Amino acid sequence: MAEHETTGEDVREAHLVTGAATTVDAADVVVDGLAPDLAPGVGDAEDVGDGSLVAAVTGEPATVERPRARRRDLMPSWSPKLVVGLVITGLIVLFAIIVPFFTLDPNSTDYDGLLEPGEQGHLLGTSAIGNDIWAQLAHGARGSLLIGVTVGVIALVLSVIFGIFAGYLGGWTDETLSLITNIMLVIPALPLTIVLAAYSSSRSMWLVAGVLGLTAWTGSAIVLRTQARSLRMRDYVLTARVAGERSRRIIAVEILPNLLPLVAAQFLFGVIFAILGEAGLSYLGLGPTDAVTWGTMLYQAQQGSALTLGAWWWFVPPGLLIALLGCGLSLVNFAIDEIINPKLRNVPKATRRVRKARKREDRPAAATEEARA
Repeated sequence: MAEHETTGEDVREAHLVTGAATTVDAADVVVDGLAPDLAPGVGDAEDVGDGSLVAAVTGEPATVERPRARRRDLMPSWSPKLVVGLVITGLIVLFAIIVPFFTLDPNSTDYDGLLEPGEQGHLLGTSAIGNDIWAQLAHGARGSLLIGVTVGVIALVLSVIFGIFAGYLGGWTDETLSLITNIMLVIPALPLTIVLAAYSSSRSMWLVAGVLGLTAWTGSAIVLRTQARSLRMRDYVLTARVAGERSRRIIAVEILPNLLPLVAAQFLFGVIFAILGEAGLSYLGLGPTDAVTWGTMLYQAQQGSALTLGAWWWFVPPGLLIALLGCGLSLVNFAIDEIINPKLRNVPKATRRVRKARKREDRPAAATEEARA
């Protein structure tokens, strides 16, 4: 791969970098609209001390010395969203890995049709043609997760190539890769996926995953390209280039590690897109024909008039698991966003500190009014 060439755009970006020698008084610094005493990461602790709210907002010295900021306040912490998301996703993954080994054949039709949950030993009953719903649910979880992970990997690889490589290398490489990205971006993904799936004589699970993967990477590529263009002018990247490091090593060692949270978020987005996309294709009758997934279960329930017959155990479990998995992955994705953007976790803390300071100001006023009364 060609070495990175310095372009006029790099020179313009370099002129926008603020010199390190520029200094500002701490009392005049305002972060996200908050004064130094309330801005996150600027010499604060959990509380603002016993000083007045006016001193906290204007930056005037308070009567009580504030403790120094704790290091753990500046680092991402375990949020409730992350814990709940990991628990939900982990339970579904374990269900997909372990339970299929202890279930019946999901394609077997040797049982009575439309048995209710618990009848004749069927935990979730049977379908109209005699399929065991519990077995289909377990094997469908494995199939849907395989499609989701496959699409996530394909989308991740393509977004890294068309995003990070294009953003860092610049020049004609950036122009060519960006042109391909823009072309794929304007092509409607769902109609393209439907056409490709409809004209395939045999739709295997891997074919559906490949089709979804080819239409799920453009948005991630644009985001990663923007971040790579920003990182290529950082001091440590410029130092590596001056030292004669190859572009591939700079991308792998200097650029990619700094984008890992963003890459992980884009991977989870690709998995969510794949699971929902496969369910939509299967519901339209364009899903995989050689595997059981949650989408194929919904399609069979639709074809068998499960809603009309009142067979809720046929369509509610796969739909509920799709919703739960999407919710769990989304919560993990939101937690990763807090790691990428510290404002998402620091601004709420600053808001709580402002509220505590206001409560301290209200207490003397309330006591004075009571004394006068």
